[in-house]
Amino acid sequence: MSHNTVKFATILHFRNLIYRYISMRKIIISLLLLAGIGTGSVFAQNIPDVTVQLLTIGPGTDTYSIYGHSALRIIIPEKGTDLVYNWGVFDFNTKHFAWKFAKGRLNYSLDTESYERFLQIYFFEKRWIQTQTINLEPAEINSLFVLINENMKPENRTYRYDFFYDDCSTRIRDLLEKAVGQMLVYPPDPVRNDMTFRDKVGEYQKLYPWLNLGIDLLMGSPGDKKVSLRDKMFLPLDLQAGLSDLVVNRSGRMIPLLQNPETVLDFESPQPKTGFFSSPLFIFSLVLILIIILTAMFRSGPVKKIMDVVIFSVFSVLALMMIFFNFFTDHQQMKWNMNIIWLSPFIILCLAAIILKKEWQIWFGIVFFLSFIAFAVILVFPNAFNNAFLPLILILLLRSSMRAGLSWNPLTAG
Repeated sequence: MSHNTVKFATILHFRNLIYRYISMRKIIISLLLLAGIGTGSVFAQNIPDVTVQLLTIGPGTDTYSIYGHSALRIIIPEKGTDLVYNWGVFDFNTKHFAWKFAKGRLNYSLDTESYERFLQIYFFEKRWIQTQTINLEPAEINSLFVLINENMKPENRTYRYDFFYDDCSTRIRDLLEKAVGQMLVYPPDPVRNDMTFRDKVGEYQKLYPWLNLGIDLLMGSPGDKKVSLRDKMFLPLDLQAGLSDLVVNRSGRMIPLLQNPETVLDFESPQPKTGFFSSPLFIFSLVLILIIILTAMFRSGPVKKIMDVVIFSVFSVLALMMIFFNFFTDHQQMKWNMNIIWLSPFIILCLAAIILKKEWQIWFGIVFFLSFIAFAVILVFPNAFNNAFLPLILILLLRSSMRAGLSWNPLTAG
């Protein structure tokens, strides 16, 4: 087991111990707090000095944490409470965790903990935290707590996670919109806006090229929808920037929604070492060159079969992933994935033909032409696809053309 794996496992174990130890205490504190707040004007009359803050947490180094995190902090000096409300909690010990995550059926939940404990966790992870006070009137704070109280009910604490439209950040945005109402004013979106959901997540993934490749491979057409200022708030740092641009109309006076920014934990954002020679494009290009050399050397015989079994097995796994995420998952962001054009189910039939020694040239021909279409599209729209797909498509083009029985192809295997 590598040092990073041990470190990651240790962190997860430590966090799980923390959450298990304080979970009952947090629930009891939260219920007592919410029970004492009440509804309507009682809250505003009896608890006048309440501070509500947006907490923005910087990116971490784990896959699920590179996008940052958001939470609400609520301080009530009169009651001696300082709690953080966190809509981004999930349990790694959930039964069938990986399967539920793949199927899009993993539940996230609202959890609460003391501000001190919250700081300890992110100090341990060396992630920066910034706070900003949210400008709310007593009646708006009252409305916010009624909404949180509704969220805290057992039947509402958990929710089906949606990366673009329902996550730890959008939940905070939606609560503030409801609490402030029509007095919350958004600035106009830029007249020219070409930014998409894929572009936004790509900004956070650019330091992780292999992760970026995987996301680009699995993300479907919904990821190519253009994002408004409000849409961008599914990402914590964009929530912070977006809410900072909003104002509240107070009797004709435009008051900033957020004020008094303060850094309470100051760590540098992770900067993993990346280089061209370890990038997917370089690695796959080397593989392509190797396959071209082997193709020239072994146009028939057992080496040719072994090579094709390996190649078409790898692409068959990717084709199965395309089938699964297009048709059998609840992740809407993975539907209508155009990569299924070159990672088509016909690749699986090609693999079967090789293993069973069948002359099913038609399937290889279909894979060749679909790969050619994908290759042409990438050449015409180079910014619409991950450039590391190119050598993979060329590998498919090369090996499928050899078995497709194309009369014009000098590489057609004997």
